[in-house]
Amino acid sequence: MDEINIRMLEASERPAALELALRVFEEYESPDYSPEGTEEFRKCLKDENYLAGIVYYGAFDGERLAGLLGIRAEKRHICFFFVDGEYHRRGIGTRLFRRMLEDHPGQEITLNSSPYGLPFYKKLGLAPTDAEQTVNGIRFTPMIYKPTI
Repeated sequence: MDEINIRMLEASERPAALELALRVFEEYESPDYSPEGTEEFRKCLKDENYLAGIVYYGAFDGERLAGLLGIRAEKRHICFFFVDGEYHRRGIGTRLFRRMLEDHPGQEITLNSSPYGLPFYKKLGLAPTDAEQTVNGIRFTPMIYKPTI
């Protein structure tokens, strides 16, 4: 594995990022979702209104996109956070999160965790703010990261 490079994605790299999100979702998340939830996720990847305003960070192994984090900067809400299965447990998700925090120092960050991602997000320091919910078939636990001062 080459050195992993973390950086903001260019607009031209967004299709590859969304393709990675779908691939990882279908492998790791979709089994915990109803068909309605899986279809809802697929729809959001094609919804330009939903995708507008998201800032993407990518983790690259050479030229290969190995992970991504997408955040709505104005709301400080992470809406996409996926690492290719081949790269799980190598610190890439942690590095993506830390890189994003550099652009949001001292700010609270929220996300809605899938059942699969919950243990990872807890390790990053996020805490649940409510019980698991299901909306349009998407199962999630609302979470927040509160920086230590």
